[in-house]
Amino acid sequence: MIRKYAFVAASVLALSAAPALADPITLDAGDVGTSFTLNYNGFADGAVVDGLTASTSFTLKSVTDTSYSFDYTVANTTSGDLSSRVSSFAFDTNPDISSATSTGTYNYTVLDSNYPNGIGNVDVCFKGGASNSCAGNSGGVTTGDPGTGSLTLNFSDPISALTLDNFFVRYQSITGAGNITSASGAVTSSSGGTPVPEPGMLVLFGIGAAAVAFGRRRKAAPARALQPSFA
Repeated sequence: MIRKYAFVAASVLALSAAPALADPITLDAGDVGTSFTLNYNGFADGAVVDGLTASTSFTLKSVTDTSYSFDYTVANTTSGDLSSRVSSFAFDTNPDISSATSTGTYNYTVLDSNYPNGIGNVDVCFKGGASNSCAGNSGGVTTGDPGTGSLTLNFSDPISALTLDNFFVRYQSITGAGNITSASGAVTSSSGGTPVPEPGMLVLFGIGAAAVAFGRRRKAAPARALQPSFA
C-alpha cells in the first residue's frame, strides 16, 4: 500500500513540476516596457508536426484606464524540409476586451472566433489577411521571415491589470508534411513577463504533498499485534 501511495505521489508531483503550456501573463501600468516571448509547436489531426515552429514577442508600450498597447514581432521558425506561412496569432484576455486594433503585418482583427484543430473559440486573433474568421485567411509571414507591428486591446470599463492566456498561432501553405497543408500551434516555452501559476498545477502539487505525507504516516505507524481468536 505504501508503495502504491509513493507511486501516485511521484506521478502527481512530476505533473505539478511540468510547466503549463502558455502560462497566464499578468500586466499593469507598472509593466510598461516589459517584453515576453512565446515559442510554439505545430499540430494537426491530433499529432505534432516535427519542424513546424514559430515564436511571438510582445512589448507593452502604453497603458490607459481602458486600453493596453503592444509592439509585436512574429517569427516563422519552421525548419527542415518543411515550409509554412504563419497567417495569424491569437490569445484570450481577462477581462474580456471590447475591441482591438492592429497595424503592420497582422493588421486585421477578429473577436471571439473559432481556432481550428480542436482549440475552439479565442477572445481575439490578429491576421495577415481579411476574412470573418481566424480559421482560414491569407497573408502573414513565410518560413524564415519576421512580421512586426503594434496592437491595442480596448476595454469597456477601466481596468487595473490585464491577464493574457492561451496563446496560439495558425499555419497555412504548409509543404513537406505529407497531406497536411494547415495546422495550429500551442506554446511550448515562454520567457519574460509575469507568469501566473496555473490553478490546476497548484492543486496537483497539494494532492501530491498530501499523498507523500499520508504514505510516510502509514510507514511510521507501528504494526498492531495480532490478537488471538477465541472462537
